[in-house]
Amino acid sequence: MTATHDLGYRALFAHPEMVRELLTGFTPFTVFEGVALSAFKRVNPDYVSERPSARQNDIVWRVQVGDDFLYVYILLECQSGVDRWMALRMQTYVGLLCQDLVKRHELSPGLLLPPVLPLVLYNGAPRWNASRDLAQLLMAAPAELAAFQPSQRYVLIDQQRLDLAALEANDDLLALLFRIELSQVPDVLHTHFRALMAWFRDTPQTSLRNSVWTWVKALAARRTENQDFFDIEPMEVTDMETTMLSWAEQLEEIGLKKGLALGEKAREEARAQGRQEGKQEGIAEGQVIGLRKALGSLLAKRFGDLPPWAVQRFTQGTREELERWFERSLNATGLAAVFGDAAASG
Repeated sequence: MTATHDLGYRALFAHPEMVRELLTGFTPFTVFEGVALSAFKRVNPDYVSERPSARQNDIVWRVQVGDDFLYVYILLECQSGVDRWMALRMQTYVGLLCQDLVKRHELSPGLLLPPVLPLVLYNGAPRWNASRDLAQLLMAAPAELAAFQPSQRYVLIDQQRLDLAALEANDDLLALLFRIELSQVPDVLHTHFRALMAWFRDTPQTSLRNSVWTWVKALAARRTENQDFFDIEPMEVTDMETTMLSWAEQLEEIGLKKGLALGEKAREEARAQGRQEGKQEGIAEGQVIGLRKALGSLLAKRFGDLPPWAVQRFTQGTREELERWFERSLNATGLAAVFGDAAASG
C-alpha cells in the first residue's frame, strides 16, 4: 500500500510550479533557474521492460532548458524509509526510461539520449545512510574489468535535516509545506497555519489548491493514524480553516494523551532509577540521571544512532530541559524539533 507521505507529495509534484520550486530551492543546480513553467512537461512513468512486467517510478518530468532543446528528465522518488539499494533502483529506472525513449523515437537529432537527474525526496526520521553511488555497492573488480562496472548516482533531499534558517528564509509554497511538516503542532497552528490559509485565499488555481489540500490531509492522517481524512473532499477556504483548526486540536489532544501516558511511565522509571542511584549521589541527582537515560533511550528508538551534538545536549541538560525535551520527543519529527534551536540542525 502506498504510504501517505507518497500520496501527499505525488499530488503536489503533479504541478510544474512545485517541481520547479523543488529544483531551484532544494538542489544545488542553477540550470533550472528562470526556466518557464511551459518548459515542464509531465511524462508517463510506466515503462515496460523486455519481459512482460511493468515497473513504475513515482514522478517523471521533462524540462526544456535553453534554446537548443536540451531535455532533462527528472526521476522523483518519494521515500519514507532508508533503502540500501536505492542506487540500484535508480539505475533500473534510468535504464527503462532511456529504453522507452528509444522505442518511441524521442531522441535528439543526433540520436543521443538525454541527461537524467535521479532525485530522492526522503522524510524519514533515521538518518539516510544508503550509498548514493552504485559503484560503492559493488565488489572490487579486477583492474582489467573495472572500466566495465556500472555506476549510477542520485541526488538526496533529506527533509528532516534541511537547514532550518534557510527554510525559514524561503518564501516558496513548498518551503512553507516543509516547515509545516517539520514543526510542532502549536507552531503550525499559530504561525504556518495562517500563512497557508493566506495562500489558499490568494491562489485561484483550483487544481493546485486541491493538491495542497490532499497533502494537508496526508499529513493529518500520518500524525493521527486516521486514514478517514482522505474521505474529506476539497472545500471553500473558510471551511478549510474550520476543518484544519479542528485537526490541530485533535493533534494536540492526541499528543497530550500520548505524552501523559508515556511521560508518566518514563518518569516512574526515572524515579526508580533515581532512587537506586541516589544512594550514592542523592535523590535529586539520581532522578536527573534516570530521566537522562530514559530520554536517551527514547531518542535512540525514534531516530536511530544519535549524532554527537545530540548526545552532548541531553547528557549536559538540566532537569527542566530534560523534561521539556522528553515531552517534545514524543511527537517530534526529528532531533531539531526535539531540541528546538538552531544548534540542533547541525
